[in-house]
Amino acid sequence: MDKEYLTLRQAATYLKVTDSVVREMTKSKVFKTKKVGSTYKVDKADVDEWLANLNEREVENLALKRSVCKFSDYFNAKNVYLDFNADNKYEAIGEMSKKAKDLKIVRDHRWLYQVVVAREELVSTAIGKGVALLHPRHLHPSKVKTPSIIFGRSKNKIEFDAIDSEPVNLFFMLLLHDDIQHLFSISYISKLLMNQEVLTTLTNATTNEEIVKVLTKNVLK
Repeated sequence: MDKEYLTLRQAATYLKVTDSVVREMTKSKVFKTKKVGSTYKVDKADVDEWLANLNEREVENLALKRSVCKFSDYFNAKNVYLDFNADNKYEAIGEMSKKAKDLKIVRDHRWLYQVVVAREELVSTAIGKGVALLHPRHLHPSKVKTPSIIFGRSKNKIEFDAIDSEPVNLFFMLLLHDDIQHLFSISYISKLLMNQEVLTTLTNATTNEEIVKVLTKNVLK
């Protein structure tokens, strides 16, 4: 039987990880590569054998890498909005809603503002440690073009009725299509925020790339 080869991108899709993870695996000789024309490929049988022989710790590590890949489906450097001006929660929600429109995630930022404010008035989405997880009360897949997460940071700390009574200046706006995406994202972000290093970087980062790195790398530590 002829061997089946996968490009590095195909291997990443097969493993449900990012392309960079597979490149690192080939660099560290987890998989041998074969040059076919101008493209490097890996033997699918080698990938299957590696999967079949993972130990418990390796299985857990792969699951974490898959989580990063899934989160990256919703989040990238364009979805970072650093140091915007807002003096209260309504201005903060307004700024984040305008960013969603600028990114063409939604068509109408006024609609988004209204539904997020309505959710916020039921109970605060501020979860403590200066962070709020903004989202509408109900999912609106017809209104949200692409499932997305936006990270924003305000210059000023804002009173947000947080559970720890601390003001907020770090915001995640979750604009997703279904409960699976929403629950995964809440769990993923909550896990990250248990790490003080992540919080410190979110507070002090000066570039969008630093934010992306800390939200997609530290979970693997």
